[in-house]
Amino acid sequence: MPAPLAAPAAAPSPLSRFNGAPVTAAEAALLACCGSHRWARRLAAHRPYPTVDALLAAAEEAAYDLTSADLAEALAAERPAALADRGGLSVHTALRAAHAHYEAKFGHAFILALDERAAADPATALDQTLLSLRIRLGHDTDEESVVTAEQLRGLCRARLLRAFEPSRSPDRAGSLTPGPPRRPEAGSRRYDGRGRWTVPGRA
Repeated sequence: MPAPLAAPAAAPSPLSRFNGAPVTAAEAALLACCGSHRWARRLAAHRPYPTVDALLAAAEEAAYDLTSADLAEALAAERPAALADRGGLSVHTALRAAHAHYEAKFGHAFILALDERAAADPATALDQTLLSLRIRLGHDTDEESVVTAEQLRGLCRARLLRAFEPSRSPDRAGSLTPGPPRRPEAGSRRYDGRGRWTVPGRA
């Protein structure tokens, strides 16, 4: 009598693949969640993680330890959120103007970790983004630095969940948070040590 066929092995989870990946691949996966190289190196070096929650806890701890230069590096990699086409021309005009005002005042991209309700509803996302911009434009530099670091931690958590446990991702109904950090071209920008990234040949 032939032996029963063995059940096919379950595919490895995203976390298992991450734990077993080469260092460069693991760091690249982490840089898709936060643009700080020191943050990515630290998390990759502390593998393996037994659970996604353990990875999230380590990521949050590492994010709290970001220096001002690390935070500037992470923010320089951020790109604006691609919000849905809702709210009409006047709303989007106001949003673009507020973004430009914010970047001129603070010298970096505006980031916002949308809550679960806003992530599932484009109109709510627009409202929440505009409200947050108006409030945060009233901050001084120190106040906004604290808020920005908090929002970055929220974005990192959401992106890690999206990558390693999508069923728990707060934006599983449709991503409205900023996408993964962009990768700057080699040599295209330099950190000047005073909280700014510069493009060679430009002030």
